[in-house]
Amino acid sequence: MGNLRFWEQDNWTWSIFWGLMLLEFIGVVVIVKIYIQPVYKEWLGSSLYGGMLVGPTIAILLLTALYLWGIKGKGGWGEAGVRAFQRSEWKRMVLWGIVLMVVGTILIFLTAQLGNDVDNAKTDSLKESMSGINIILALLSAAVLSPLYEEIFYRGFVYRFLRVRLGVGVGFMASALIFTAAHYPTTNAMPVNFVDGLVFEWLYEKSGSIWPSVIVHGVLNAISILAVVSF
Repeated sequence: MGNLRFWEQDNWTWSIFWGLMLLEFIGVVVIVKIYIQPVYKEWLGSSLYGGMLVGPTIAILLLTALYLWGIKGKGGWGEAGVRAFQRSEWKRMVLWGIVLMVVGTILIFLTAQLGNDVDNAKTDSLKESMSGINIILALLSAAVLSPLYEEIFYRGFVYRFLRVRLGVGVGFMASALIFTAAHYPTTNAMPVNFVDGLVFEWLYEKSGSIWPSVIVHGVLNAISILAVVSF
């Protein structure tokens, strides 16, 4: 677990938090996903490649802003949990990874019974453009890039910021809700996103490092991609 100071105080302010939330929900959710992604699709002539280009765009926006406002001159990336973790964390990672796979499968089944579509625009575009190179690109995007920037931003910054000021319970729920809402417009995956967010926060809470959640997040996303192309 991270040292006591790490979870009791940080070098950030509410103005930094709200600035980054505006960037996330106006700059990313609205501008990038609604207005820029169609431009990428038309430019590249592919909804799959257009969607894949959105990931690096979001990563650059969020991590650059986080660095300039919350990292530079404030202790480095270690303040956002980018630091080593103990080997003993692997047992917890395996356990919670299995739990998430089981719970995620159950949630998908239950929501499907309520009329929720299992597929979404991302999975549909991959199925329509199935090839070895596209599968590799999808894995790099979903299992490497997305877990890295999402865990640094949503756990390393958002969860720690809220946890320090509002406590563990409120921090857990609020951060998971923000993480879930940020996945709009992929609404059919939101129940799974919420549970994932809670578990990733727990891994961060216990280790003081974002790497356990990055690894579990990446493995789960890789399994999801392979499941999509296999069935």
